[in-house]
Amino acid sequence: MRLFSCLLGLCLARAAFGTAVVSAQDAASGQAVAAQAEAEQPAAEQSMPARPAEETTDVSDLWRRFRHKDEPVPVDLAAVPLKDRFLVFAPTFGSKPSTGLTVGLNGNMAFFRGDTSTRLSTVGGGVRVSQKKQVLANLRYALFGSDEGWYFDGDNRANWTSINAYGLGAFTDTPDATNVKYDFLRFYEAAYRRVRPGFFVGGGFNVNSRYNIRAGGTQSSFDNSAYVSYTESHGFPLDHQASAGGNVAVRYDTRDNAINAERGWLAAATYRTFFKGFIGGDATYQLLSIDVRTYKSLTRSGSQRIAFWMVGDLVTGGVAPFLDLPTTGTDARSGRGYVEGRNRGEHLAYGEIEYRGALTPSGLAGFVAFVNTTTIGSSDTGAQLFENAAPAAGVGLRLLLNKRSRTNFYTDWGWGTNGSRGFYLGIQEAF
Repeated sequence: MRLFSCLLGLCLARAAFGTAVVSAQDAASGQAVAAQAEAEQPAAEQSMPARPAEETTDVSDLWRRFRHKDEPVPVDLAAVPLKDRFLVFAPTFGSKPSTGLTVGLNGNMAFFRGDTSTRLSTVGGGVRVSQKKQVLANLRYALFGSDEGWYFDGDNRANWTSINAYGLGAFTDTPDATNVKYDFLRFYEAAYRRVRPGFFVGGGFNVNSRYNIRAGGTQSSFDNSAYVSYTESHGFPLDHQASAGGNVAVRYDTRDNAINAERGWLAAATYRTFFKGFIGGDATYQLLSIDVRTYKSLTRSGSQRIAFWMVGDLVTGGVAPFLDLPTTGTDARSGRGYVEGRNRGEHLAYGEIEYRGALTPSGLAGFVAFVNTTTIGSSDTGAQLFENAAPAAGVGLRLLLNKRSRTNFYTDWGWGTNGSRGFYLGIQEAF
């Protein structure tokens, strides 16, 4: 509890620091961690709060009351010169099973490419260090053309990290895991053309490069690991694995708020093709990724609601390197209750239902309860998709940091099968 109190204090300081740096943050930049998703909403749906802001209390309100300060004057974006940039730097921290506690510094810049009737373009990134001696750096951007006819996004990472490599399938035991260390570079770049409001079609290129792969524990454990067995049986090098190629994608988003939605849909599909020899790629294979989310408010205020999430990652052809095989927990908080990489295989389907409720009438505090399940298909083990399942369930608490963007500070506890469990701490919802 002492650790939790310290982390919560850091979170309050982060919220206060962000407000002090630039008063336009609430109205202009939102939160860096959700900048890309927020930017992809239809313009007419970006600000549709079910509960009026004046009836809601967030951490910034508490901070002003503590300091006996008046409510800040709302920023009129129409009066802000277009050359201005809204820049925020703030400390960040979090926790998940694969990294432990992480601390670092994040920054975010938001600006208009056209007049203020267009949506914001954003650039965000930061550097974190983890309890498990990892260094995690990232740079993400979401840029709109002046007429919003084009949209560009990027997800770039440089990590010195490690992961516990489990066997393929959905029922691997914890003692079977072997720690594998590696350096990781990612370059995901894409350009989209708007077909109609909320609907974009595009494509780009994707590069994942993992190098200096080595044992994180004993060499004998590494030599007998599922990583080495799979890699050698498919003829991939042990000390590096790279995938490079292109993609085509479609995305449809009607959510009222991409940071913490109360209603609407997100439906996205991306088809990636990787080529051996292209920018150092080690394999030729195709991967289809599907992401569907929907939200239903149970009350007019949105204080009680249900969220649904469905994910499919399918290797449709070829053979992918071990560390590029579909698994939960790599890009989002899917599979809460299991460590990243616990369930891995050529075909993955994932589903989750989460109930989100308010604990206080002001909306300051809330809670969630969730159940999820993962099913894995693997030709190496003979496992068939939908013939197995790795279920999990959990609960969490929420503290409202920013009422205009609906940004929460979260703590989640998840429990899976065979003693698997996870603790998650940070900013934003799981989906």
